[in-house]
Amino acid sequence: MAVGLPQRSEEPYDMGVSAAGLALQVVDVRKRFGRGNRSVLALDDLSLSVHAGEVVGLLGPNGAGKSTLLRIIAGLIRQDAGEIRIFGAAAGPQNRRRLGMLVEAPALYPFLTAREHLDMLGRAENNRSEVEPILRRVGLFAAADKKVAGFSLGMKQRLGIGCTLIGRPEAIVLDEPTNGLDPDGIQEVRALIRDLSEKDGLAVLLSSHLLAEVERVCDRVVIINHGRLAAEGAVADLTREQGRFHLRVDNPQAVAASINHETELQEGGVFVRLEASEVPDMLQAIIRSGARVHEAKWVRSDLEQVFLSETREARP
Repeated sequence: MAVGLPQRSEEPYDMGVSAAGLALQVVDVRKRFGRGNRSVLALDDLSLSVHAGEVVGLLGPNGAGKSTLLRIIAGLIRQDAGEIRIFGAAAGPQNRRRLGMLVEAPALYPFLTAREHLDMLGRAENNRSEVEPILRRVGLFAAADKKVAGFSLGMKQRLGIGCTLIGRPEAIVLDEPTNGLDPDGIQEVRALIRDLSEKDGLAVLLSSHLLAEVERVCDRVVIINHGRLAAEGAVADLTREQGRFHLRVDNPQAVAASINHETELQEGGVFVRLEASEVPDMLQAIIRSGARVHEAKWVRSDLEQVFLSETREARP
């Protein structure tokens, strides 16, 4: 049974918006590295948001600007323009304490145990009472007193997530949290992320290359490419919009030639891209032409197809 995160005993700063409101906002953020002809525009007026209790997937090909964005949110580098807002206020040292962040690989001391890592952070946050519950929650209780030097990559990743929780965050930002995990470990982390969102009300911004996992765990996704927003929306909506209609017919080539829509011959039939409202008229026209239709169905795209479609089209 998951152990809930404790409520803060005091509020040293303004709580900003309500729990149902925005936890994290990226507003028209721009970042350029270098100068002159060799400069690189990493982020180009990028905007996105994450609400409390929501899991948002941050997707993009290598070089899209994901790591730059996460470092700006963490305060490790400064944007050239735009603003990061945390629970309604401009990001600064004080309200960044409301975030738990795991950016890239967790930096751990190989000579310390998992318990010692969390205990050290718990002392800094005056929250040592949560060490044991967090060890159980991230699946490291049995290995709590082993030195990190002997940990697998997946165990280190789980400990890194545990370290983000020791400060009792209200939002967490995770960069490749399932990196190095076996299928069981991936499932555990997936369940943990959903638990933090649904039971504790945490906002979660999750960057990952594992699109199938993002599709399973995220409520909404943001796809960026060349530092710009390529697509965003609920996972179900994005995959539905990218769906295709499949027809299994006797003569696929002839049917494809007769349809006034984008078609593709595949799997012994015809895939057609069209609006749902256009399907009845299309089917009626095909049947009137004398073609025999053995099967007709919508085939929803998965997130990988949406991702490739959005990022490939955006490439120069």
